[in-house]
Amino acid sequence: MTAQHTTPPRLTVITASVREGRAGPMVADWITALARAHGGFTVTTADLADYPLPLALPAVSPAFEPDPERPAGMTELTGRLREADAFIVVTPDYNRSFPASVKAAIDWHYTEWQHKAIGFVGYSGASGGLLAIEQLRQVFNELQTHTVRDYLAFPRYYQLFDESGALREPKEPEAAAQAMLDQLHWWASVLRDARRDRPHPAA
Repeated sequence: MTAQHTTPPRLTVITASVREGRAGPMVADWITALARAHGGFTVTTADLADYPLPLALPAVSPAFEPDPERPAGMTELTGRLREADAFIVVTPDYNRSFPASVKAAIDWHYTEWQHKAIGFVGYSGASGGLLAIEQLRQVFNELQTHTVRDYLAFPRYYQLFDESGALREPKEPEAAAQAMLDQLHWWASVLRDARRDRPHPAA
């Protein structure tokens, strides 16, 4: 076996909601700052509101054609997903599920997600995004993406964050975030070495 990587795994924080007036950027900024402070990652971000995400998909699934013709404006997003070793998806739940935007981003790609680690931060009214997170676990399992055990959920997030985007009582959420980031770091490192040492089939 060759020597392990000495550079930090690359983590991309994805803001899933594209809804007008969304709280996603506020929550994403919070977890991004903690991920950078963690020190174990090279951190980038991807806000799905910045990219075209058509619901009409290519004729051949990206599982079988890894680089289909995609909208020109999607090139940067595809590159960030491809380069990442791990992801955090920041998502609300709409009507007991996740936003269509994140499903479109998933379905326009396949190998970009495969054999990588992923965690979730949810926010919404009553459930804190947990309904979206549980469904996304099933979706990402199909893409052979490893979902880490720990997650964060912010029910009634509008009562938990102040006007500046800071948590009013940060101690417990920050501890939970640290646990999730530690798990992401371990799995991202292991899976990165495995992808390098043992090339895997596309599907």
